Amino acid sequence: MKIVVAMSGGVDSSVAAALLVREGHEVIGAFMKNWTDTKDVQGVCDWKNDKRDAQRVAAKLGIPLVVLDFQKEYRTGVVDYMFREYRAGRTPNPDVVCNTTVKFGPFLKTAKKLGADKIATGHYARVATRAGVCYLLRAKDENKDQTYFLHQLSQDQLAHTLFPIGNYTKPQVRALARKFGLPTAEHAESMGVCFIGEINMKDFLKQKIKPKLGKIVTTTGDVVGEHDGLMYYTIGQRHGLMQKSAPKPFYVVAKDFKKNELVVGSENDPRLFTREIAVGDVHWIAGACAGKADVRFRHRQELQRCMVKKQGKNIMVVCSKRQRAITPGQFAVFYKNGACLGGGVIQ
Repeated sequence: MKIVVAMSGGVDSSVAAALLVREGHEVIGAFMKNWTDTKDVQGVCDWKNDKRDAQRVAAKLGIPLVVLDFQKEYRTGVVDYMFREYRAGRTPNPDVVCNTTVKFGPFLKTAKKLGADKIATGHYARVATRAGVCYLLRAKDENKDQTYFLHQLSQDQLAHTLFPIGNYTKPQVRALARKFGLPTAEHAESMGVCFIGEINMKDFLKQKIKPKLGKIVTTTGDVVGEHDGLMYYTIGQRHGLMQKSAPKPFYVVAKDFKKNELVVGSENDPRLFTREIAVGDVHWIAGACAGKADVRFRHRQELQRCMVKKQGKNIMVVCSKRQRAITPGQFAVFYKNGACLGGGVIQ
């Protein structure tokens, strides 16, 4: 089988490629160049060193490495989306969108042009096919499971994708990297926004979104400070202002765009909790779900029991337990019996 493997220069994708080579497949490595700084927007992506690491791994494995330029797709599909969502007062998830607009969109299309039967990535996830239907399954390593970020994938994308490390834990992947003698075996975990790097989000946003000063008020209406723009804050965020009456920090409870006020309260303020969450733009992987399910509202959150109810074009999620700091713009992702069912945007 001819397989094109997305190689980021990290240990996970390196091991994914090594496992496929060991299985005897015709493997081509692909490094995606998705970001370089421009005059108007700058990040901290060290893509040149990442590419060098991917080249070293490819050389060790004896496979070719191609460099694919998806900067235009990434800028339009991910970066512009980030600024658009933050400007509207929501908190986006660029890693989810990057998978659909770059990694499993243009990348899969290009791989097919290269004659590939499948693509492969270093994600911690699994795919199973039953009666011609593809299912996205959680990874063996629950702590590393990345199905939250992959829940928007289509049947065609899943049918053409392999996740070689989905049945391994992170320590096992490290051990395999050492066994294969890969130069990335001791690489640290990658952090930050997909391809942009580990950035200060407020500073990054200020490059395109101008500050708009306003009051910081408590839930009782007391003015306790000044903010520099509601778009720079997210629900549940620890603000850092200290209450005069008690040495405890404030947390963002709400954003009042009409008054341009940032509302703050205690860590356990009742306004931070809810059991009912409206979710829109829902994508189901293998058919719509209604009734009992599990849900998570952020990566690595413990699965929460819920009921899924149709509500026009959207759905209403009613959780068994109260959920803290549910954030518009993020994703609600549903699960049942070890499978990721799909998800949508929190309204």
